[in-house]
Amino acid sequence: MAPPPLPGSGPGMMPPAFGVGVAVALPVPAGEPAPEAPAAESVPARPDRGMLHSTEATRTYPCSACGGQLVFDIDSQKLRCPSCGNYNEISVPREPVVARDLHEAMVELRDSQATTEGPQVTGEREVKCQSCGGTTTFVGSLTATRCPYCATPIQRDDVHEAPARLPVDGVLPFRVNEKQARELVEKWVAKRWFAPTAFKKYRRLGSLASVYHAYFTYDADTYSWYTGERGVDYTVEYRDSDGDLQTEIRTEWYPVSGEVGNQFADMPALANEDLDHGKVKALEPWPIHEATGYSPEYLAGHLARTYDRDAEETFPEVRNEMEGMIESSVRSQIGGDRQRIHSLQSNWNALAYKHILLPIWLLTVVYANQPFRVYINGLTGEVQGRRPWSKVKIAVAIVVTVLVVVLALVLYAKLHSHGHHVSHPVRPTTRR
Repeated sequence: MAPPPLPGSGPGMMPPAFGVGVAVALPVPAGEPAPEAPAAESVPARPDRGMLHSTEATRTYPCSACGGQLVFDIDSQKLRCPSCGNYNEISVPREPVVARDLHEAMVELRDSQATTEGPQVTGEREVKCQSCGGTTTFVGSLTATRCPYCATPIQRDDVHEAPARLPVDGVLPFRVNEKQARELVEKWVAKRWFAPTAFKKYRRLGSLASVYHAYFTYDADTYSWYTGERGVDYTVEYRDSDGDLQTEIRTEWYPVSGEVGNQFADMPALANEDLDHGKVKALEPWPIHEATGYSPEYLAGHLARTYDRDAEETFPEVRNEMEGMIESSVRSQIGGDRQRIHSLQSNWNALAYKHILLPIWLLTVVYANQPFRVYINGLTGEVQGRRPWSKVKIAVAIVVTVLVVVLALVLYAKLHSHGHHVSHPVRPTTRR
């Protein structure tokens, strides 16, 4: 099914906005153009540590000191060789991520897709490991993995820069390391009182993986007109048919109309399928304003996925959120005790997006032949997930609760009967 049409965009791109999912009601300037983002200072790039393998369209990161494989080290935020401990700086300097005009980008993408065949991002794609010769399989939208035989980090080099794909604009590197992630999972699992005991032994039943997931974040500048009514409550007193004094709250309505402007910054939307979107949504907020320009070096040694849905296909869910925030700002401007909105129309003066890779620790536990997933925000440590319920523990809890209630009733009955017992004095016997 074709996605809904995009709102028209202005002549310029939205400037990089800061904050996550923020809507601010602003007075609407008359014909004033959107401010331009300051130009980032140019910093010379360091040599790229990646080795490209054109025959397989893959990339690896050999260590210049010992020939081992470099990985992105979370603690140092550098490339590190686990074999010899050699460190290397990331070749691309950290720079702010610049947003792209959504309408223009999608027109260019559709034109490219009509004339160019995009890389395979569904099914399975097998490549030959250039370190050991073994076969590594990329499944679906997976773009970075490890060789199952020699653990060499391998990245697909044919996806992120493909003409028929939207390029990655930025990345938020992991800050929560594996030790911290396991500690967070321990605390989360420990609080799941009714989870089966076997599930809590997740170390043997599941695997913990660091995965960069594809997101699109959106900036928007909107201008809205509305008509409606402001309700002001007042209290009246009256006597009912029995003569008793009663009070009633009534509302007096006044017609209103007005205009409101809103600016939205970095509203995120997950672009990957096969995930629990409700639980992943609960990992928010993300500090998108701290994202840096994309370099595949941040992905070395970690898993990564490209998007399953593009920026046009993920936008409707974010648009719904924005429209809800616009309505809230209208109600706030109407004021009073109650509000009625009769009409609301919005112009989307500017609409921009960023393609960002965000870090998530993913624990998958297979219990009773069913997978259960726990998600950890790789920046803030927020934990969300699902776990199975233990029927035995629930049954025991019900039995214990019933026993406690029955015991309480028995004790109450005994105390109640003793409290109402009346002792009759014995009359003395009178001798004649």
